[in-house]
Amino acid sequence: MLTSLAALMTALDSMVVMTALPAIRLDLNASVEELEWTVNAYTLAFAVLLMAGTALGDRYGRRRVFAMGLVVFTVGSVACALAPGIGWLIAARVAQGVGGAGVMAVAQALLGAAFGPQERPKALGVFGAVTGLATLVGPIVGGVVVQNVAWQWIFWINIPVGMVLLPLILTRLTESTGDARRFDIGGVVLATVAAFGLVWGFVRGNEAGWSSVEVVGGFVMGAAAVAGFVWWELRTPEPLLPIRFFGSRAFSAGNSAMFLLFGCAMSGVFFFAQFLQTALHYDALATGLRLAPWTVAVFIGSPIAGRLVTRFGERPLVVAGLLLQAIASGWIALIATPDMTYVEMVAPFVISGAGIALAVPAVMATVFSSVPPAAVGAASGTSTTMRQLGGVFGIAVSVSVFATVGGYGSAKQFSDGFSAAIATAAALALVGAVAGLVIPKRQTEVVEA
Repeated sequence: MLTSLAALMTALDSMVVMTALPAIRLDLNASVEELEWTVNAYTLAFAVLLMAGTALGDRYGRRRVFAMGLVVFTVGSVACALAPGIGWLIAARVAQGVGGAGVMAVAQALLGAAFGPQERPKALGVFGAVTGLATLVGPIVGGVVVQNVAWQWIFWINIPVGMVLLPLILTRLTESTGDARRFDIGGVVLATVAAFGLVWGFVRGNEAGWSSVEVVGGFVMGAAAVAGFVWWELRTPEPLLPIRFFGSRAFSAGNSAMFLLFGCAMSGVFFFAQFLQTALHYDALATGLRLAPWTVAVFIGSPIAGRLVTRFGERPLVVAGLLLQAIASGWIALIATPDMTYVEMVAPFVISGAGIALAVPAVMATVFSSVPPAAVGAASGTSTTMRQLGGVFGIAVSVSVFATVGGYGSAKQFSDGFSAAIATAAALALVGAVAGLVIPKRQTEVVEA
């Protein structure tokens, strides 16, 4: 249960922030690129440190890392609430990401190790349902807070959550460790440089020029760091990310599908609330309520999908989920105009939520089943890292497309950019469905630890 509560805390924070983006933009005079960094600063720190958190938990104790991560996340939330400008807020979001990485690395490792292959899909379904609960209430909570108090209070609400969880962790959670591994500082540095360089190129492309030294240099630096990371991880005795796992077709295809699914999903999360407020002129609370069909579908569908994995296997659900996500995003991109009615968005919202609910437990089951039990912690960390990096990549690409086609000058201008961005997200999901077809029909292959 504590693993699910940790997921609830981090997912709630992400969804609440998304609903508050228009208020943050107006209050802090932020550009769309700065809003993007408000989201991606957290996600990048979370992603590149997640595997390090897993290694620290295996060596020094998962409960200890869980508690320390929770404290850092809570302190980071205070810093976000006190931010006097967008730069401060972005820096504080990095601190939140560091803490969130410690929390979630341990939470998923504990979940993966606690259940056997037969029960694991059901447990993952429950885990997804709790995350879905955060997704469900997050936009509504964000809307209530922004509408009736101020956006800063979306961060203050993390404080009581942290205060409740911390004593439960220290008194109820049994300490556990895994195979003690050395902290791979080289891997962390190279992963950070790679992610930052590539995202920086996408973020700065429109403003600085795609052929500018700054942008080209960012892409070259990122690509070189990716190559260096792979080289380093193949040679270091205790790698941050076990590259050898990608020798498994199931592991590689599953993580590719996860990356692309969340590239699409997080693009929607970033833009849907802004579209409802900027183009359709709903207030924050009305926006949160109107996102409910999407989030309710995730919440209801996740436990059902966990049971379906055991019956039908992983591949059909992964492919179907990503196809539904692509269809829903493409549908919204086609119908989005400033004078459309909200009712037109309900059906694609439900389809999108159902797609996420189907795909996530199936992908996670694929990844966990492709490694031996002793490596479940590393596999879960890898999967969540790919999930977060996929979200960063999706937002970076869709924001770049949005800035090229549209902007915040008028409802029509925003709507044009929104349609192009969501169409790009649909393409990511479609490629993810193709990746899902590579997953073996029934999961039997297991790589060596």
